[in-house]
Amino acid sequence: MKKLKKFTAVACAAFTSIFVLTGCGTSTTSTGHQSSTSDAPVEIKHQYGTTTVKNIPQRIATVSWVNTDTVLAFDAVPVGVPAVEWGGNKNKSTDWIDSKLKELGAQWGSSKAPKQYSEVDGINFEAIAQVKPDLIVAAYSGMSKEQYDKLSKIAPVIGPIEPNYTTKWQDATRAVGKALRQEDKATKMITDLETKLKNIGEKNNFKGINFIAGNLDLATNNISIYTGGDTRGRFFSSIGLTEAPVVTANTPASKFFFDWSPERADELKSDIFYSWISADTKIADVEAHPLFGQIPAVKNRHLVVTNDDHATLSISAASVLSLPWAIDNFVPQIIKTVQNIRR
Repeated sequence: MKKLKKFTAVACAAFTSIFVLTGCGTSTTSTGHQSSTSDAPVEIKHQYGTTTVKNIPQRIATVSWVNTDTVLAFDAVPVGVPAVEWGGNKNKSTDWIDSKLKELGAQWGSSKAPKQYSEVDGINFEAIAQVKPDLIVAAYSGMSKEQYDKLSKIAPVIGPIEPNYTTKWQDATRAVGKALRQEDKATKMITDLETKLKNIGEKNNFKGINFIAGNLDLATNNISIYTGGDTRGRFFSSIGLTEAPVVTANTPASKFFFDWSPERADELKSDIFYSWISADTKIADVEAHPLFGQIPAVKNRHLVVTNDDHATLSISAASVLSLPWAIDNFVPQIIKTVQNIRR
């Protein structure tokens, strides 16, 4: 569990980074998909209550870069963004964020590029207050009630829809779309992406193939299994794969993962096993492990991995912006594995 805990700690610290939308002369970009030009108040429900967004927000700050993905998907350029401290690219960002910023004429180094903040120590309340937001979005986050109350003194806050980074990307998209009065666009983006994900399984004959998503830590010999409530499990299900019965039967209530004894590795029966591993680890290393090598899918060479932290982020911190990147850069490995299973 040491590796998983390290990832969770670093990622969660980074998830509580901040972004700011529109400011310093930058305005929200109209998309032509607004449900209404009405500036009437809207109410958004979340874990800590209901937030009233009185007017169409002009200066949005976000907590966690996943919420930034969602805001950018509505063609709104933040003026301040957190550096992606875990799994980021050379810009301390993500490829999908960079691509969207370039599309909107706000690429790094330009006058419209967002300013980056380091948020490795958690939410930077001071930085958020300095940009004077009129709305703070934390729909996908691990924000506590205490943090929510503190942020609410700065501006209205859309708190986590579900606790501990378990909010579905669809729900986060709907929340931001409602706040921006672009509910029609939110619905279209969700429908289009869900259809694209579903078509992957239908086109490549994924029906009947089951999976386990987890983490195989060679350094500690620990096995961690992600549940159906985790973003990774949701991703594999969304493309037409089925959660393995052993995961369903052993999933604890309100947990996004559980530990599994390495001595019982041979009981982890599935067609495919997914694990994120370090960049210096090879699939052959996992297959040669005396315990991990007993996992049926590993033994059959049906192990699917992300050994690039950036790729890991694309599905573990899933958003309406990151998933298309995952489809292009990670899904081909899954398709190839299923093809091998079918032979």
